[in-house]
Amino acid sequence: MLIKAGLLMATASGLLLSQAAFASAVEQFRQFAAQTKSAKGEFVQQQIRMTNGTPKITKTLSGTFVFARPGKFIWVYQKPYEQVLQADGEKLFLYDKDLNQVTIRDLGNSLGSSPAAILFGVSGAAELDKNFTLKEAGQKQGMEWLDAIPKAKDSQFEHIGVGMKDGLPYALELRDSFGQISLVTLKNMEKNPALKPDYFKFVVPAGADVLRP
Repeated sequence: MLIKAGLLMATASGLLLSQAAFASAVEQFRQFAAQTKSAKGEFVQQQIRMTNGTPKITKTLSGTFVFARPGKFIWVYQKPYEQVLQADGEKLFLYDKDLNQVTIRDLGNSLGSSPAAILFGVSGAAELDKNFTLKEAGQKQGMEWLDAIPKAKDSQFEHIGVGMKDGLPYALELRDSFGQISLVTLKNMEKNPALKPDYFKFVVPAGADVLRP
């Protein structure tokens, strides 16, 4: 009986993965936005510059992330230097360890059409559609891609691409108004981990300078 139940569960899991694999990028991302209230994982971020039509990696950063919708996240750069971007739903904190300095801003609508909103800011499909126009962008690198075009006229990003696979975002491709490109690869993502209510509360490190621009 246990073996039969196990086979049924395995078959069901296989069907879900199969459905995710064949779903379009927009469909996969809508499901991810609707079903994922929190997540954590690791990232690698590459800064890319086009030189005579050829992409060249100019900087590579890596670290960890955790988020809870809407508007709460901790994005930690560990290499090559240590920085923390953290939001508690109301305030945005930037901590530079080398400078021992914390910059605090109102979160407000700053997430609206930013790349952070794609993963952390929106609380469902309706808010996603409010801030972005989503379009299919085909397949590359073994992923289904979508383009997220910010609706806000003052967005600093002209293009945000999201690579989806098996129902999860695996990559973000960001192009700003200056033509600079960042490629963010997400790894080891865990959906809906248990997080304590005060998990995203930021504590200013002892002796740190605090700026409120």
